Amino acid sequence: MGRLAACAAVAALTVGCASNVAKPLYGWEGYQPQVYAYLKSGGNADPAEQIAQLEQAEQTMAQRGQALPPGYRAHMGMLYAKAGQVDKSAAAITAEKAHFPESSSFMDFLLRTLTPKAEQ
Repeated sequence: MGRLAACAAVAALTVGCASNVAKPLYGWEGYQPQVYAYLKSGGNADPAEQIAQLEQAEQTMAQRGQALPPGYRAHMGMLYAKAGQVDKSAAAITAEKAHFPESSSFMDFLLRTLTPKAEQ
């Protein structure tokens, strides 16, 4: 009888641990395929189309309470710059820098290089 109780206790602990699935740290919602499509096109993909898709994905993640992954805002900033939307580009890159301070040097570089190119 003691072995049966021990087996039942082990089974209960195993089931309890298995049902505790960790929530992902970030929502990805199509971000990786978007970046892949952009890179595969050699940077020639339509920025307006990609912006629309990524903005929609951002709204979906916000509704789910998911955080944007690293690089998401920076990629959006790059796309905004390509589309000539300088203010949105700077805002997105600055937001990336604020959310991921370890990226400050690179975000500063993007602010110096992408934003002036979009103004030309």
